[in-house]
Amino acid sequence: MRIIYCGTPQFAVPTLEKLIGAGFSIQLVVTNPDEPAGRGHQTKAPPVKQAAERAGLAVFQPHKLKDPETLAYLSSFRPEAIVVVAYGHLIPPWMIELPRFGCVNLHPSLLPKYRGAAPIPWAIIRGERITGITTMQIDEGLDSGPILLQRETEIRPDDTTETLSERLSVMGAELMVETLRGLENETVEARPQDAKAATPAPMLSKEDGRIDWSKKADEVSRRVRGLRPWPGAFTAFRGNHLHVWMAIATHDPAPAVPSPGTLLVDNGRLKVVCAERTTLEIKELQLAGRKRISARDFLNGFRLRPGEKLE
Repeated sequence: MRIIYCGTPQFAVPTLEKLIGAGFSIQLVVTNPDEPAGRGHQTKAPPVKQAAERAGLAVFQPHKLKDPETLAYLSSFRPEAIVVVAYGHLIPPWMIELPRFGCVNLHPSLLPKYRGAAPIPWAIIRGERITGITTMQIDEGLDSGPILLQRETEIRPDDTTETLSERLSVMGAELMVETLRGLENETVEARPQDAKAATPAPMLSKEDGRIDWSKKADEVSRRVRGLRPWPGAFTAFRGNHLHVWMAIATHDPAPAVPSPGTLLVDNGRLKVVCAERTTLEIKELQLAGRKRISARDFLNGFRLRPGEKLE
């Protein structure tokens, strides 16, 4: 099967590598343009481009898909399928209609749940216990196309967006190979989504990371895990930005008097009072301009005042 592959971040690399290993003919890899990265703002190629170049594949990096030149160039390859994994662009109608088997997308949720740009973080934040991966045929809606295949996986109590993304990317690579083989052999049939069961997973903003201490500890803990690595969960300590890297809800009730946000020290453990007297134990944190440290090192460096709160 002749394939054009569209993807950009690390999440899309395992699928590309799996398709290469399975013997599919990758005619072209389409990815985002190189961008400045890091403190030095040096131009860096997207992970998918790096993987494609290692495999000796042709790479195309258009700024937009709507340009007539892009249409003409991609059409010249006459692909049988276009595989789209975390590419970062809406696929235009002409591109959907171009290949025989359509544009096949790998989406990291069990559609129709969590349609949108950030399905993995929102599944963790909202306390889902099961998630998964879906292959679907792209239509002109937002993640609304017919479902091809799906696989489930458990969301572990310590999963972050980083760990769950890595696991789903490997699962998705295998499922994409199975999907394309099924389309080729006519053993996979598309089925429509139930639009009434759809839930949104909107793009995250920096403000989504602001911790609300008036929530229960388990809700705050899920937000810390779901927003790692970006945008990260944060609060303020003595007027300074404080990034919370790791935290767990405890089973220890807080004293009756302290209000949400109050810091407690319990046998060398750093805790924060949350709603309904629940407590969150902070394990790792980072003050603005400083290194990421353990809670014990934080307590050794700062003498907390009685009743002191996170803002």
